[in-house]
Amino acid sequence: MDLTRILCPVDFSETSAHAVEQAIAVARWSHARITALHVCNPAFMPVPGLPPPAERMTAAELQRAHGETQTYFGAAAAAGIPVDVVVEVGEPVRHILSRAIHLPADLIVMGTHGASGFEHLVLGSVTEKVLRRATCAVLTVPPRAQATSTLPFARVLCAVDFSDPSLAALGLAQSLACGAQAALTVLHVIEWPWDEPPAPDFTQLPAEQAAALAEYRRYVETTALARLKTLLPEPVQQRCAARARLNHGKAHVEILRVAAEERADLIVIGVHGRNAIDMMLFGSTANQVVRRATCPVLTLRK
Repeated sequence: MDLTRILCPVDFSETSAHAVEQAIAVARWSHARITALHVCNPAFMPVPGLPPPAERMTAAELQRAHGETQTYFGAAAAAGIPVDVVVEVGEPVRHILSRAIHLPADLIVMGTHGASGFEHLVLGSVTEKVLRRATCAVLTVPPRAQATSTLPFARVLCAVDFSDPSLAALGLAQSLACGAQAALTVLHVIEWPWDEPPAPDFTQLPAEQAAALAEYRRYVETTALARLKTLLPEPVQQRCAARARLNHGKAHVEILRVAAEERADLIVIGVHGRNAIDMMLFGSTANQVVRRATCPVLTLRK
């Protein structure tokens, strides 16, 4: 995946500033151009008979917002990264998604809470809606107060379930890790119909059932490890110090556990399409990881 255009919406909050730092880091690595977008969202509701919000903002107000946005990305200009500043008026989600489509953007970078300033890790209404609807990759950045990552990325964790979206995400993770000379961990989590860890106590089962379960467990583990090995050929292992891990348990719990254990600077996850069923299931692994991660999470939708 080539990253040539990054869209970074900002609301001038502390979380937004942290997202800008991440956008600049990725742009520097990928030689991408940044579109800095600020959407002025008037606090008042539309009133029948009055002009729409955009027409009620003066040219001076729009120019001031443009200047503030440009200043916000001063570090990018100092690093020689081209930045286009765009100021629009209206509902933020609609403008962010529309701008991403028309650029077109390869990546959206934004913080995990909205302009309201309520720092719930519920993604804020704006970020959550963008995550659900965006057609390009999205990098969500936690508030600085919760952040445990460093720049540039030194440790990348990619979760795979062997689906097409996760394999596409792995390709992006390998590219990022190799380009940044970062260590890459590829994690596959086996979810059993019972709670793990710990593993079941086979001694508590009838001998035949215990033997059958143990054999099935070995088969699943061996198959998963073999598939992971094919995803990490020797050249990749050498270029970005890549290694595979196999864990048992709930996917989002283990992903977060490994991210904390390895002090990951970035988590990469592939998520499925955008139909009605996918939207209902979005709250499972990817959303749980994004809600609780203390490092940026890159989601790639297929």
